[in-house]
Amino acid sequence: MSTDFLRLVDERTRSALASGDLQPIVTEQTELVDAGLRFVVRSVSTLAGKNAAIPGGPRDPNFNPFLSPDPALRLGPLGDRHTAILNKFPVSARHIVIATNEFREQLEPLDRSDFAALARVLVESGGLGFYNGGVQAGASQRHKHLQWIPEAPGNAGLAGWLPGLPRDAAPLATATHSRLAFAHCFVRVDCRVGMSCDRAADGLHAGFERAIEALGLEMDESGLLPPSNLLVAEGWLMLVPRSREHFETISVNALAFGGTFFVREAQKLEALRSVGPLAALAAVGR
Repeated sequence: MSTDFLRLVDERTRSALASGDLQPIVTEQTELVDAGLRFVVRSVSTLAGKNAAIPGGPRDPNFNPFLSPDPALRLGPLGDRHTAILNKFPVSARHIVIATNEFREQLEPLDRSDFAALARVLVESGGLGFYNGGVQAGASQRHKHLQWIPEAPGNAGLAGWLPGLPRDAAPLATATHSRLAFAHCFVRVDCRVGMSCDRAADGLHAGFERAIEALGLEMDESGLLPPSNLLVAEGWLMLVPRSREHFETISVNALAFGGTFFVREAQKLEALRSVGPLAALAAVGR
């Protein structure tokens, strides 16, 4: 990732918006506070022609937008095995998909090449890297991919959890947050802006494996992991195994564990408000 790449992101965004190939999700934002923790709920006012733009919409198993990316949205390679693509229905500006060039199952364990591609973005621009591992974790595509969004007001991130995590944790140390009543693991990682991409990739991969071990997750006979969400930001990697996709009728993906929920209609906000965001997260965890 480089300044030239970010310039390409912005140039491609402008042209794709003008042509209609990029269709941002328009939302209205509400803040909820639960046990002193701040959450954002974004209610969709338009889906820009795609029900699946918000997690939980129809999924077409015969459609793969990542195998041959739309030229209007394709940004270019991130290493030898991944391609960066503008998310057609972005939840924020510069919302990027990092997809494998060849088809791989979304539930396959993330490997070092996946983290190397993500690290290229994180060490250049910070922000949040995230992964929805399987349908039960909010994934709308089977083709293996991570995603990235920049740090910006209203965007998901891990900053809200930091007061409940040890400030002096050593590299690869694990931690849990006392307010989270479901299985999860935080691992201390180093992906600072400006650091070596190779070093960041090694640390992220090691942190992922440490979290899998700490949570006792095991691959099945097909080599697939249980559904889970992964988030990387603020010097931490967070892994959350999932039991189901929905809280009531609200689909929950990784961004909710980063403090941002998406609901299709404003009235579904009331269901979230009545129980609280923390209980909703616990309901879809383990």
